[in-house]
Amino acid sequence: MSEEFDLSSFEISMIVRQMEMSDIPEIIAMQEACFPGMDPWETEHLKSHLTVFPEGQFVAELDGQIIGSCSSLIVNFAEYDDRHTWDDISDNGYITNHNPEGYNLYGIEVMVHPEFRRMKVGERLYEARKELAREMNLKSIIIGGRIPNYHKHSDEMSPREYVNSVAKHRIYDPVLTFQLMNDFTLMRINPNYLPDDKASKRYATLMEWNNIDYKAVSKRHYKTSYPVRICVVQYLMRKISCFEELASQVEYFVNVAADANSDFAVFPEIFTTQLMSFLDEPSASQSVRKISEYTEEYIELFNSLAVRYNVNIIGGSHFVEEENEEIYNISYLFRRDGSIDKQYKIHITPNEKKYWGISAGDSVRVFDTDCGKIAIQVCYDIEFPELARIATEKGANIIFTPFCTEDRQGYLRVRYCAQARAVENQIYTVISGTVGNLPQAVNMDIQYAQSAIFAPSDFEFARDGIVGEANANLETVLIGDVDLEVLKRQRQDGTVKQLKDRRRDIYRVDYFSKNPEQ
Repeated sequence: MSEEFDLSSFEISMIVRQMEMSDIPEIIAMQEACFPGMDPWETEHLKSHLTVFPEGQFVAELDGQIIGSCSSLIVNFAEYDDRHTWDDISDNGYITNHNPEGYNLYGIEVMVHPEFRRMKVGERLYEARKELAREMNLKSIIIGGRIPNYHKHSDEMSPREYVNSVAKHRIYDPVLTFQLMNDFTLMRINPNYLPDDKASKRYATLMEWNNIDYKAVSKRHYKTSYPVRICVVQYLMRKISCFEELASQVEYFVNVAADANSDFAVFPEIFTTQLMSFLDEPSASQSVRKISEYTEEYIELFNSLAVRYNVNIIGGSHFVEEENEEIYNISYLFRRDGSIDKQYKIHITPNEKKYWGISAGDSVRVFDTDCGKIAIQVCYDIEFPELARIATEKGANIIFTPFCTEDRQGYLRVRYCAQARAVENQIYTVISGTVGNLPQAVNMDIQYAQSAIFAPSDFEFARDGIVGEANANLETVLIGDVDLEVLKRQRQDGTVKQLKDRRRDIYRVDYFSKNPEQ
């Protein structure tokens, strides 16, 4: 009897999986082989894809080697002009226009390494897209397909005639023939779709695959508005005798926010330094460590209030001592479903370093909420425009800025920068500050604030770009509504389009984080 074969020595591994950051150099090298003469992806493009919509990016892998890839985003295709270009639909390749509430999966790239064609790699990638569309209950997949053999026939045929000939199998086109074989139907032909696609004479066929399993659901209708109500607390610093007094003040304001049906209640930066008024600690550096001992009580208080009053709470910020014995200035998000997230202050002021020895965080977070994606940038952080741009590219529609400033000049730095961030990034910004005085605390003598909600400056928004502002230096709340649907439309069709019109060909913001998921 012959010996049994070791079948494992004959096996190969062909898989389609989600793209990862570590795949990027291999994908760029593959694209240069696939499309010589055309501009390849830049690293920042693919990083943006994985940040904005990781589920829509796939690679095909053969025995550990990447031999194909595809990139896509979700859009409401009806919102785009019939003559849109690849740059329009992909936000110049960065897909920051990805709309999670959209109806259509739009494919912006499919490629297979030339050495591995005719192995049904493209078909596998298309099937991964179709499965994604089914899982996400999307109406269809739309692609702008190249017609790379058209240049051979352009002297005697119009693009329409060429496409008809390919459809009737009189002419073979490697892209269009493949798409037709994979159940895509022709919608129209777009001119000037890819400026560097000389083989296609810059034309592209708009093709669609319809998801027959699509089920219309009520939550995915077109919105005329998407209001979000924000209650901003302008908090008075005063002497207290115990933590329970602080808790009583906090609950009062959360109750006010809930009575107004607010979606968010926003507290100021380090308002918990009010605890210093009874801790009787003359050393500034030791006083913040004593405050940090109340971290558990602080978190339990705010989390219980968020759930009980059904309000998402930006819990100002609080000094926290972590395992490395470093003190951080941390702003917590307490969601009304009981979950909690946190944002470390990234830029530490000279005073925070000098008196309290505060350490800096190193990640720009963007948080999912039941009112869309939001970011938190604590006081000084809003004065660095790169952070707001990074948060916006990660999908934030609102940036909350708890602040604490001691004079008008410091306050105006926060205010002017928050207004600038709203204009630059076409987002809403919210600032919430402390007022009053706390003479018992070192480095917390006086405060100056005029809390406010800001919008981009355009016709769709409030005059002067100010949704609302509190009276200066009084304990009060400001309640205002912002509309995320208006914001989305303004980004597409505003008088100016700062997000779309960025010159990524001459400048960019690079983001480095020790945690790749952040």
